[in-house]
Amino acid sequence: MLDPDYALFERIVTAGSLSAAARALGISPAMASKRLARLEARLGVRLIQRTTRRLAVTEAGERFHADVVAILHAIRAAEARVTGVRDAPSGTLRVSAPTSFGRLHIAPRLHDFLRDHPRVALELELSDANVDLIAERFDVAVRIAVDIPPSLVAHRLGSNRRVLCAAPAYLAEHGAPRAIGELARHRLLAAEGQLPWRLVNGRRRYSVDGRSHVRTHSSEVVRELALTGVGIALRSLWDVGDALAAGRLVPVLPGWEGPRDLSIHAVHPRAPAVPPAVEAFVAFLRRTLDPAPWEG
Repeated sequence: MLDPDYALFERIVTAGSLSAAARALGISPAMASKRLARLEARLGVRLIQRTTRRLAVTEAGERFHADVVAILHAIRAAEARVTGVRDAPSGTLRVSAPTSFGRLHIAPRLHDFLRDHPRVALELELSDANVDLIAERFDVAVRIAVDIPPSLVAHRLGSNRRVLCAAPAYLAEHGAPRAIGELARHRLLAAEGQLPWRLVNGRRRYSVDGRSHVRTHSSEVVRELALTGVGIALRSLWDVGDALAAGRLVPVLPGWEGPRDLSIHAVHPRAPAVPPAVEAFVAFLRRTLDPAPWEG
């Protein structure tokens, strides 16, 4: 049987509050604090730093929490195998996704997931930062990347084809580059860290360096700047496919595009047993997202 103090520690970390964990377990905050201190004394390490305002999980606590969560999941999976009953997805599910992708392709579909899994309390955070799933306690993340670290399990959702594009108004005013070498003389649009652009055309390779005409950390701002005629951008088809189809953006230097080494993945921490809510959300993404238009 799992040590009840382990379950208490897992609940404290998940709730982010000792008093909230105590309420969930039907004990007093004083008793929860005493049991946590007893666990730390037995292990000989500080798991949680306590202040008057908040709790902060230590590095040792993060490692121990990951192990405890894996143990709890393994126990539940073992019970399900014995009883023949699979746990229904439930509990808090923290999801991270890139801002534009989440707004365009995840948020509009979430009503289906929430309808099918009413016991899941979903938390969706949209950010272009590459979050640390373990340290920031995310259960699932959507990653657009070449490689996925071995600590994560990746489920491929589609390719990430990127094309050069601009609004007709920009090209009417500044002209369209006719050769790849002319691109650097134009107004380029990119979020911080996205330049230089590595471009390919068959076996040809070219790198476009420079500065974005407008400095921003937001890929969504880059998209809006391109749509309003400010400059030329290198954008994913999942982001600008509709605008290209409607003629609000037009391709620039067709044939040149970003390398097709990036893919879109749903990732989650590697563990002996995957929580049902995580499995359900990954299955939802794979079922509802249609990558065909993004692959060109």
